[in-house]
Amino acid sequence: MNNKILILLILLTTTLTGCWDVSEPERMLYINAIGIDFKDGQYEVYAQIISFANIAKSDQPTSNQPQAEVGFAKGKTEDEAIFNLYRSIDQKVFWGHFSYMVISDEAMKNVKFSPVIDGFIRYGETPYKVWVYTTKGPVQEVLLVKPVLNKAITLSKLGDPENSFKQESFIEPLNFRELIIRMDEPSHEAMIPLITVEENWESMNESIKAPVISGVGVVTPSGFKGFISGDKARGIQWMTNKTKRGQVTFESDGGHDVTMVIEKVEVKVDPIVNKEGVKFDIDVRLNAAVSTVEGKVTYDSLAKGIKKEVEKEIMVTYEEALKKDIDIYHLSEQLYRKNVKAWKKYHIDGKVELTNDSIRKLTVHIEKLDSDRKSIKETIKNK
Repeated sequence: MNNKILILLILLTTTLTGCWDVSEPERMLYINAIGIDFKDGQYEVYAQIISFANIAKSDQPTSNQPQAEVGFAKGKTEDEAIFNLYRSIDQKVFWGHFSYMVISDEAMKNVKFSPVIDGFIRYGETPYKVWVYTTKGPVQEVLLVKPVLNKAITLSKLGDPENSFKQESFIEPLNFRELIIRMDEPSHEAMIPLITVEENWESMNESIKAPVISGVGVVTPSGFKGFISGDKARGIQWMTNKTKRGQVTFESDGGHDVTMVIEKVEVKVDPIVNKEGVKFDIDVRLNAAVSTVEGKVTYDSLAKGIKKEVEKEIMVTYEEALKKDIDIYHLSEQLYRKNVKAWKKYHIDGKVELTNDSIRKLTVHIEKLDSDRKSIKETIKNK
């Protein structure tokens, strides 16, 4: 009896060995990034495929072979373009390592944003932590940029933006999950980081192109509202508690340029509702450290300069956004969360009407101001 049971168990275990329906890793190709463009009424899709064999177990590639190659196809819909791309791919494609998406300005302007991401988030392999960017230049140029020092492409600024954001918090990274949340909440607008490609690095052999965060493109579920970039976008970083580190540069009382490092930001927005409508009081609290000084300065003059510059940058960005009907600081959401009754009264499609006078009071406080050294005097004095 025992022998019969043993033979039966052996026969049963033979059916459990192996994974019959699993693809072998070496017989698959891995999507790292996707570029979406729109021309002549058709979607143009660019797919960046990476070689894990070249970067496995190392943050530095071990050979001179290219880390990535970019394929291209087009179609009447995004899905049709992707299926047309499959026709030229040698192996099965795996989407579980999909890291980021770049969308052209033409796609932003000509198609609704929801269909652009729907095809990806409804597919089981696609993670929600896919970073989203936009660009005014060719999307394929962004996908072909190599990381500085030829680091692993999976650790590039676009594939791993949180790391560099801790050091310089100009524009907060945005992923699929946060994008969907922003579209769903008042004022139903999302700020997508704007990428430009600049040739601002050099190696011993060649100039190197690098992606640069230069501003934001603002989208809604129904369309595109425009770009805010350069100095006109600088106020964004001072209106979010997620800012880790930034800088302000201004002219001191002595006529010299001074740079201060901002290391902590706390923002409080209070909606003020009265018979005239809704206005907002904004309180911004900062910690700052002296970075670059020239000439004689005092802590009081530095604090005054920081407050003046931060207030100016916040208002410049706000006024630029108003020209494009953008609620850049999500003031409508603040009213929704703190006084939903007033929000229901004043909102139109989730957004409260804003004017130049909607910010009733803007106050910047310097909570802590110090220097990494014992004093704020110049290290080397001019004779």
